[in-house]
Amino acid sequence: MSTQLTARPSDIPLQNLYKLLQPITVPTSSPRAKFSNWGQTYHCAPLAVFEPENEYHCELVLELARREGKVVKAAGIGHSPSDLACTNGFMLRTEKLNRVLEVNAEKRYVVAQAGITLKDLHAQLAERNLAMINVGSISDQTLGGIVTTATHGSGIAYGVISTNVMSLNMLLADGSKVTCSRKERADLFIASICGLGATGFILSIQLEVEPAFRLKEIQESMTFDEVIRRFDELVYSAEHVRFWWFPASDTVRCSYSDRTQEPKSPAGSWWWHTFLGHHVTQFLILVARFFLPLNTWISHYTCWLISNRTVGVDDSHLIFNVDCRYPQHTTEWAVPYENAQGCLRELRTWLDQENHDPNGIRPHIPMEIRFSAPDDIWLSPSNGQRTCWLGIVQYKPYGFNVPYRKYFGGYESIVARYQGRPHWAKAHRLQPDTLRKLYPRFDDFVRVIEDVDPNGTFRNEYVQRHILGEPISGRVFKSRQT
Repeated sequence: MSTQLTARPSDIPLQNLYKLLQPITVPTSSPRAKFSNWGQTYHCAPLAVFEPENEYHCELVLELARREGKVVKAAGIGHSPSDLACTNGFMLRTEKLNRVLEVNAEKRYVVAQAGITLKDLHAQLAERNLAMINVGSISDQTLGGIVTTATHGSGIAYGVISTNVMSLNMLLADGSKVTCSRKERADLFIASICGLGATGFILSIQLEVEPAFRLKEIQESMTFDEVIRRFDELVYSAEHVRFWWFPASDTVRCSYSDRTQEPKSPAGSWWWHTFLGHHVTQFLILVARFFLPLNTWISHYTCWLISNRTVGVDDSHLIFNVDCRYPQHTTEWAVPYENAQGCLRELRTWLDQENHDPNGIRPHIPMEIRFSAPDDIWLSPSNGQRTCWLGIVQYKPYGFNVPYRKYFGGYESIVARYQGRPHWAKAHRLQPDTLRKLYPRFDDFVRVIEDVDPNGTFRNEYVQRHILGEPISGRVFKSRQT
């Protein structure tokens, strides 16, 4: 006879269910009872916040949500610069679901719980002489977070990180646990590896990896015109290529990285990592809130700090990652690679016009330009096309806001004309009628979430707004909830 501790959640009386959940329920008096994303741009006060320590805890939270008709949203570190992780329902924080469950060096895969951060995963893989195939600019996010948003690194022959997922172990809205892959429940799998958390709760992920490797990175600066003229040559000149474009100085910082057997020899700008690079820059950005033209000088200054040609060799994730520095407003769209040069030229023309306007936009930080290979993931921005990712940032010095809406609005209007698709983790305004035109399998995704979650248990406000077209303001979580 099953005990209360091992009973099926559906068999547990409601009052007993509350008691079982109490140890993992965050007290309302705790700061963790409220949620803010890393950039401090979105905030929410969920009805309840749970911190499960095992899969059974997750089942109990889901059972309570089912009985009370509440939405349950999984959230990790909260690095998404949108309200993707926000909810007014139940929040399930995944930080304690952070174990590596299996490592197979021979078959080159790892199975890990969805709440593990990439930083911790790198460390545990390194102990076994393994590494992720590709990594984005940071490793603070959870593995589940990067998978459900098709987060990417850079490399025209490398897909978004979700393309390295081999299988998922999931908890569905009806309480069942399933495994899916390209061979087993393939539609659920393809929908979930860029599923925004709407298909179910991902318990663990089987991820393809490779033997640990070092990267040799060469960085150099070029003029914008030279980069555009040699665009194809440069993008295909190394395994992992990315650019940082400083519009004010018309300069592009180019990074080329290839796998190497050479010994470690880290490189970087000494100035960039010192007091001058970090603290002086942040102070100047703060002053520029009140004296806009200073942003142009800041851009020249930061471009100068990293102007020397450098060559460095280090562990792969240390080369892939960069210093995000300060809280920020940020957005990123993916345009078809064939449209990238035309899009960049139009962006440059627009920013030149703004620079000649005394009240025009003055970006203080470069645009990041990265690349990825085509894939078949239904909601991946790289679905069916080679992709150029264009990311813009406005830092928030010491947490203070800076003007960004005009800059972001102008940028978005241009990239949209070049068939751009927004990164799902970033804030955007697109509705289903537009997304349906951008994603040929959009309706297949909707069909899957309606099949596996007919009552909308996993559909938070972001999913309701962008996938189902419900009239929920994009600013509902902009003000801190009280």
